[in-house]
Amino acid sequence: MAVTGKQTQRSALYASAGSRLIHFEVDAEHATLTERATLTLPADVQYAWPHVSGRWLYVACSDGNPDASGSRHFVCALAIDAATGALRMHGEAVSLRWRPLHITTDIHSEHVAITYNVPSGVSVHRLNADGAIGAEVAQPASLDFGVYAHQVRFAASNTRAIVVTRGNDAEAGKPEDPGALKLFDYRQGLLANRASIAPGDGYGFGPRHVDFHPALPRLYVSLERQNKLQVWDFNGEMLGAAPLHVAGTLADAAHDNRAQKPGTVHMHPNGRHVYVANRARASKVVAGQHVFAGGENNIAVYALDAASGAPTLIQNADTRGIAPRTFAIDAGGRLLVAANLMPMQVAGASGVTRVEAGLTVFTIADDGRLTFVRKHDIDTVDGQLFWMGMVALGGAGPDQGMNTL
Repeated sequence: MAVTGKQTQRSALYASAGSRLIHFEVDAEHATLTERATLTLPADVQYAWPHVSGRWLYVACSDGNPDASGSRHFVCALAIDAATGALRMHGEAVSLRWRPLHITTDIHSEHVAITYNVPSGVSVHRLNADGAIGAEVAQPASLDFGVYAHQVRFAASNTRAIVVTRGNDAEAGKPEDPGALKLFDYRQGLLANRASIAPGDGYGFGPRHVDFHPALPRLYVSLERQNKLQVWDFNGEMLGAAPLHVAGTLADAAHDNRAQKPGTVHMHPNGRHVYVANRARASKVVAGQHVFAGGENNIAVYALDAASGAPTLIQNADTRGIAPRTFAIDAGGRLLVAANLMPMQVAGASGVTRVEAGLTVFTIADDGRLTFVRKHDIDTVDGQLFWMGMVALGGAGPDQGMNTL
């Protein structure tokens, strides 16, 4: 449903540092975050998504990371206190076979779907009436999950699912793996192949993350391997054969390179703006120290044409950190908070300084532009600031900012 203006709905913010899931109280009026409590989960947080009721949060955990598959993988259900946003475990953690990358629920939160890149695939698990995680739904063996599944989202009709498969760049003599948007029929937890959308047979096409326009028949796709934002026609049933619009994500497109990658894409709930995270984290050695090699760590802000949904890049807002892997918008559309993944030494005119991981808070103006307010440094000695999101409190359903990764 489209949100036509700024709302007073309260949100809670959750951010992970390794296996620690930290709860922050959000004051959107004053643009402040107040740390309240920490819950330690069985393994490092990978991603999370709320039940449509806002009563439970589902968290995918693993001892793996992008460079190692790991051996201990779980999905946990957490109960959310409607008044305060406080979290507690809700039932036992459920073991998974592989490291999860992304988790979401279907539209009615009757099932939870989890995405894996190795092997590329999706598992679907029933959700019990009390919000606990139920049995896995066996899927047909013939499902086509492409190469490097990174995200799954469900259309508003709840009859289609889109699995985003990134592919891989050519490297060290290994040819490129093509990317695709895999469209599936969906019914009562079961997936069935519908279509594979891959311009140029998927070569030079590396989608990472998608989000839906709240009113127009449009799908917004960030291309991790190309530093682009694409807009696709999507009527809730089928995707168009090619993108309708394409825009760059970088302020300085002349320095586009493989070390520079976009990530999360999120619609503003009013449907007039869309945001994409740009990430850079490569290092170089200067005077014997590993320091940031340069690049853009910012949020790209786009104004959208009211009729066509075409994006125009109007701002790149510096997050003042390294690799903003995830970000979220509060339930009222007044704040955007970006999570900078890791600390790093940065060389400047006055010497080398350490830039900490942390949460960067922006206010959102009526024209969609972001204004920096403050940055909350977070200790990542126990693990990277791998995920963060916000949940609307009081039973209003999931916040627009929850579809992060």
